[in-house]
Amino acid sequence: MIQRMQKQVEEQGEKEKDLFEKFMCYCKNGVADLEKAISDAETKIPQLESAIKEIAGELLQWKADLKQHKIDRTDAKKAIAEATAIRAKEAAEYAKLSGDYKINIGAMTKAVAALEKGLGGFLQTSAASFLRQIAQGESISEDNREVLTEFLSGSQSSDSPGTGQIVGILKQMLDTMNADLADSTAAEEEAIKEFDALVAAKTKQIEALTEMIEDKTQRIGEAGVKVVNMAEDLEDTKEELVSDKKFLAELQKGCSTKEAEWAERCKTRSMEIVALADTIKILNDDDALELFKKTLPGSASFMQVDVTSKDTLARASAALRESRKHKKDYRVDAILLALTGRSVDFSKVIQMVDNMVALLGKEQVDDNAKLEQCQVDLDQAEDKMKELDRSIMLLAKAIDDDKTAIATLVDEIAALVAGIKALDKEVAERTEVRKEENSDFITALAQHKTALDLLTMAKNRMNKFYNPKLYKAPPKREMSEEERLTVNFGGTLAPTAAPAGIAGTGIGLVQKSAPPPPPETYGAYQKASESGNGVMAMMDNLLGDLNTEMTEMTVLESQAQEEYEQFMADAADKRTEDSKSITDKSAVKADSEARLVQEESDHKSTVKELMANDKVTMNLHQSCDWLMKFFDVRKEARAGEIAALKNAKAVLSGANYA
Repeated sequence: MIQRMQKQVEEQGEKEKDLFEKFMCYCKNGVADLEKAISDAETKIPQLESAIKEIAGELLQWKADLKQHKIDRTDAKKAIAEATAIRAKEAAEYAKLSGDYKINIGAMTKAVAALEKGLGGFLQTSAASFLRQIAQGESISEDNREVLTEFLSGSQSSDSPGTGQIVGILKQMLDTMNADLADSTAAEEEAIKEFDALVAAKTKQIEALTEMIEDKTQRIGEAGVKVVNMAEDLEDTKEELVSDKKFLAELQKGCSTKEAEWAERCKTRSMEIVALADTIKILNDDDALELFKKTLPGSASFMQVDVTSKDTLARASAALRESRKHKKDYRVDAILLALTGRSVDFSKVIQMVDNMVALLGKEQVDDNAKLEQCQVDLDQAEDKMKELDRSIMLLAKAIDDDKTAIATLVDEIAALVAGIKALDKEVAERTEVRKEENSDFITALAQHKTALDLLTMAKNRMNKFYNPKLYKAPPKREMSEEERLTVNFGGTLAPTAAPAGIAGTGIGLVQKSAPPPPPETYGAYQKASESGNGVMAMMDNLLGDLNTEMTEMTVLESQAQEEYEQFMADAADKRTEDSKSITDKSAVKADSEARLVQEESDHKSTVKELMANDKVTMNLHQSCDWLMKFFDVRKEARAGEIAALKNAKAVLSGANYA
């Protein structure tokens, strides 16, 4: 029995050692993981705080800029409104002033015309009354005003000025009015230009400010979302850091305690094994065996006929001790103790045995239920762990895919923007080249036409001499009267032939003898018709070449213009398509970024859930592994114990109480 005990102690030690090593492996890995998580969190927290501080500073600046942009835009709109009101007022004043001037100038012009024609009864007309009103309001000298008022009122004296002087005063007033109207019109046109320039400048300023306001608003919104997300991340990281530090301290403390307990347990087990070995050595000694044979009662030939209560107790005790081979239980020891008294109450002992059997049965039911629950909980935990691992893997892949997609979209958008800039630059360059080509074409075409006209004129002039039939006279032009007078009277008359005698003297010229015949010179004039025809043929060739070149130039210019228009159309379509692509890709990028934020948040929460599930799984293993490992052994030992108790009860139930 002692040897069996020694073997059980050693086997139990091996089992406990295996459990201890698993626990220490968990401690080592758990501490390393927690220390890494703490280090990462301690590195991440200052980075997040610095980033939040930086973005917060940018937000303050952007909000201040946005406020100033709105104020500037309001001021610009207010300036336009004020300028518009002032312009409307000035325009109304000019309309009234110019209308008055035009009415006055019209009346003054009619009055001057009437006075110059000497129309009678002018002073009785409404025009004279209107002139009196004008004379009172116009800025003329007092003398002229008195003269004009006296004339218009009809109270002229003998020395009053005549109509000519009145007309002169009126014309002077008319010139002054026209000059004032012209000055007012020029001032009005200048005011309109200044107003248009102001409105255009302020409109551009408002458009620029509106774009800046929209840009700043978008930046503030995006930065606000980013700050909120980073703040939540910072708070979560701080909470995780505190939790991880607390869990690390507890784990280290638990692991240290477990190591100390294991050392004490190993020491105690070693002492137990040594004690059992010493006992076996003592009992197996030859002298001890010889002594036991002499001192211990009992013989193989001894036969007890009557079954007494002492025998019953011995048999019941033997049955109960048999149960201890399966499992040591203090409650069985209590029953054995009850059987060793001087006066044993069998009924009470039987009741104790029944209670013990019932309790063991209940313990077995509890073990069954706990085993089943452990298996269910562990299966659920493992299934959840697999599901969370798969979710984390999928989220990580989705995050990587979205980051890659966002980077690709950023590159594509940048490429499209660069392409649009390059396209705009190419359009500007092509437009400049087209303008230069068109200017060169116009210049060259004009030069060719001029050369054509010169050659045609030269050929026509040659035809006039060599081929009169082919000559085309220029169209006749009617001479103006001035030109005729210049021709007839403006020039010096050509001298006429001298008369036979000296004019006015009556003296005739002296007759001389006939002169000798003239020397021989050259014959009749011969036209260089062959050379002339050769020159005209060359001119025809040149004219043909010029016409051909002009036709080719025109065709090439037309083709170049068509190609340019096609290029501009294609460029416009390309720009529209690229702009739409930028808009679409920007929208996709925004959606991807929003999805990435959600995926990162889901990944983080899933990792937390996985860590929590790992803790639950670890606790389940701590509470269930021992039961699951030794369930069959415990069940078998409990069954043996129940069987031994029932045997003891049977022995006690058959006792002879007499």
